[in-house]
Formats: sequence, C-alpha cells, structure tokens
Amino acid sequence: MRFRRAAPDAPASPPRSTRSRMIIAAIAGGASVLSFAPVGWWPLQLLALAVLFYQVLRAESVKASAFIGWAFGFGWCLAGVHWLTITLPRFGLPPVLAWIAIVLLSIYMGGHAALAMGAAAWLRKRWALALPAANLLVLPACWAISEWSRGWLVTGFSWASAGYAHNVTPLAGYAPVLGVYGIGWIAAMSAGALLLSMHPVRKAALSLLAALWMGGFALQYVQWTQPAGKPLTARLIQGNVALSDKFNPNHVGDTLRQYRDAVTAAPADLIAIPETGIPLFPQQLPTGYLDSYGTFARKTGSAIVLGMPMADSPTSYSNSVLGLAPALGKPYRYDKHHLVPFGEFIPPGFRWFTNMMQIPLGDQARGKVLQPAFPVKDQRVLPNICYENLFGEEIAAQLNEESAGSHATVLLNVSELAWYGKSVAIPQHLQISQMRTLETGRPMLAATNTGPTVAIDPHGVVQARLPYHQAGILQATVQGMTGDTPYIVLQNRLVLALAAASLLAAWLLSRRRKASG
Repeated sequence: MRFRRAAPDAPASPPRSTRSRMIIAAIAGGASVLSFAPVGWWPLQLLALAVLFYQVLRAESVKASAFIGWAFGFGWCLAGVHWLTITLPRFGLPPVLAWIAIVLLSIYMGGHAALAMGAAAWLRKRWALALPAANLLVLPACWAISEWSRGWLVTGFSWASAGYAHNVTPLAGYAPVLGVYGIGWIAAMSAGALLLSMHPVRKAALSLLAALWMGGFALQYVQWTQPAGKPLTARLIQGNVALSDKFNPNHVGDTLRQYRDAVTAAPADLIAIPETGIPLFPQQLPTGYLDSYGTFARKTGSAIVLGMPMADSPTSYSNSVLGLAPALGKPYRYDKHHLVPFGEFIPPGFRWFTNMMQIPLGDQARGKVLQPAFPVKDQRVLPNICYENLFGEEIAAQLNEESAGSHATVLLNVSELAWYGKSVAIPQHLQISQMRTLETGRPMLAATNTGPTVAIDPHGVVQARLPYHQAGILQATVQGMTGDTPYIVLQNRLVLALAAASLLAAWLLSRRRKASG
C-alpha cells in the first residue's frame, strides 16, 4: 500500500485541546498506581511522568499546564487511595459519601501537581527555556518540590509518592542519601531524559539517564551503617482479629486471652503485638492482666511491646505502645504523634463528621515528636505506629536527635491495617516500610493484625513474613545497626537544595542564552 504525501497547502491538524490533554494526563496518573506494590510495574511510572511532561510542554498556556497537572494528580490520588472506600464505610459512612470523600481528597491532592506544572510552565515561558532545560531541570525540580509539599501541608499525605515504586530498582541506592522524594526527583529526570530521546540532544540525554541509574546501582554497595551488638530474637504476633470483634464488648475478653496466650507461649528477646492489639485502657483491663505480662518478662528475660491506648485523664488519651522489660524500673511508653485527620484527631469545625462516622478513639492526644528508644539487651528499638511509617523525615529526625533515638539500632512498626481489608494498601504499606529501612540503614520489624507482619533487613529485603489475613507468630532474628546515613543527618534538606540548584541552573542557562542571542 502506498501513501500519498499531503498537498503543500493542506491544513495542519488542529492542536490538541486542553480538555483532551487533561484526560490523557488523568489516565496516565491513574495508571501509575500499577507501578507500586503489589503489581510493581515500575517502568510504567516513568512513562506516566513522561506523558505528563509531554502534555504540559505542549499546553497552550500556563493555566492549561496547571489544569493538566491537576488532572494527573487527581487520577494519581484517586487510583492510589481508592482503598479508602473500604475503610470509611467501616466507620459508618455510606459508600456513596465515602466515594465523595475520596473524590474531594483527590481534588485537593491534585492541587499540588497543578501548582508544580503551572510553575514549571510559567518559568519556562518567563525564562524562554529550551526544551532540554525544561525537561531535565525545571519539570523534575517542580515535581520533587510538590511531592515534598504534600508530605507535610495540612499534616501531610504522601501515600504513593513516586519514589516508593523504586525500592527494588537501581534508584533504591539513592534512598540513604536523598530519601523517597529524592528518588522521585531522579525518576522525574529520567522521564524528562526519555522525552528527549527524539531530540537533537538525545545522546547527552540518554547518557544522563544511564549515569543516573548507574549511580544508583553503585550506591547500593556503599555501607552507610554497621552492625551493633548481638542480634535479637523476635516473636511478632499477628492476631487476625476481626474488627467487628475487636471493639465488641462481647468479644474483647477473647482478644485479650488470645494475645496473652500468644505472648507467653515462648520467650524471646523481643515480643510485639499490633497497634491497639489490647483495645482497652489499662484502667479497663481485668485485675492482674498487665501484671501477667510483667511476670512473664521477669521470668524469661523477654522484652514485650504491647499496642494499646493509654489514658492520662478522662478526656486525654493516646494511641500508644507499652514496653515491659526486666531491666527497666518502670514501663516504657511511646505515644503516636503524627495522627490521622478525622481518624485520630478532629480538624476544627469537623466534629460533626467524626461523630457521624463513630470512630473509636477518634480524638487523641499527640505524643512528643522526639521520644526515646526502647532498650532491649544490646539494642535500642525505636517504635512508630501505623501511619507514622509514612513520614521518613520524622523517623530520620528521631535517629539524628541525641536526646531521643540517636542510638536506636532497630525500627519497630506496629499497625492495625484491618480497616483496609484485602486492598493494595497492605502490600503498599510494606513497600513504605522497606523504604524506611533503605533511608536509615536500620532493620525494621513490623507487627500487625492482618499483615504485613515482617522482618526487613537494612537493605530493604524482607527476610521473613507471615501470610496476610492469617493468625500466626513470626519468629525472626534481627541484627541492629548503628551509624548515620546522609538522609538521617540532612533529611529532606538535600533534595530541596538540589531542586533549587536545578532551578538556578535553568535560570543561568536562560541568561546565557539571552546574552548570546
């Protein structure tokens, strides 16, 4: 078949409308969820970012670029946290209202990408940047800053940040240096380089792409931390207690017996149960219940971590872990400090919403940002509770603080993820835990009600695990690690400085171009 060449005066095809570009961007954003666990098609994320950058660079205005960025962020969030539609009805919210809530959240979260892409388009126009500078300097920097901002604005929600997709790729080598947002920045640069594969500078762009990935591969062989003390034996208990039973007065007694029997079945250096595994305040427990754990700890030399709420007054209570160890004069206590909006604290003006959802323990007191680690034989164990695992900079800050967890050698996460059913939230929470180990060079133990109950080494590799949604006890050995990674010392300051340096470099290139033109 032969194709005829178009006549010289044939009209050019009309430019793509902003609406169509938004639809493409939303589809790309939604598809990017497949780059995360449990699917793990990480190359799809690079393609999704490349599609976003392509549409933004060809938008007809800065305003159009912002709308395209918003559409991508909306699709990204809606697909990434759709599992919340399982969670909210468990609190009594009708499914229709649950979907409305998720859509509203996605509308807000899309605003971060809108600001990033709008800013990138404005800078390119103002500085008259060439395509390579826009692809490699401005767009990735703006993307990285937007991911960082959504990790702390309005308490922060950085679920499905781009870097999490790369905990098993060569880019994981950057985690102890730049953290998850830094990996997202490098992934965005990689997407920009791919876009330039058909540009006259393609050789330089592809060389940069190769250098970025080879650099990450090489960094994986750097030993940032070193073994400390003797390894710990651990027993992590996964109760698989149904939520319908957990807070039901008719079944609480069964739950209490289940965890006590599991804890006292055998000794170990460290024994841990999940977040709110004991669903009652100490004042509500049967007489002698907590004492039975303390007696077992003294007889066997075991250290025990109990997830349970603590009440300091009739109106002040916290989501906590209680640590019992023979060497301690009094029980260790850690209080959750990064609380979930609506689920654990009530934003101003929204008490009506929380009351409607009937959330148990829904208005908690915040723990201190910096809290000491739990001493267990040769190791110091630093807990975090469920949602806190999402905030790597806060964990790093605790490890970097002399008076708090600077000598912590093991991380411990206790979680209650039954609220999310059998959704992708469970394996994605594991992926988040793996990123925390990569950033800090510390192993992590995770004790959860329905999974993931795991032991992860300092390189992000799962050494032992229990099947999801099955009761069981995970026995593992964990070697504590000491020393500081660059991320522990600098947290997100380094990636922000590099993003700012990228924007400065783009500005200098624009000045040079104008001077030579």
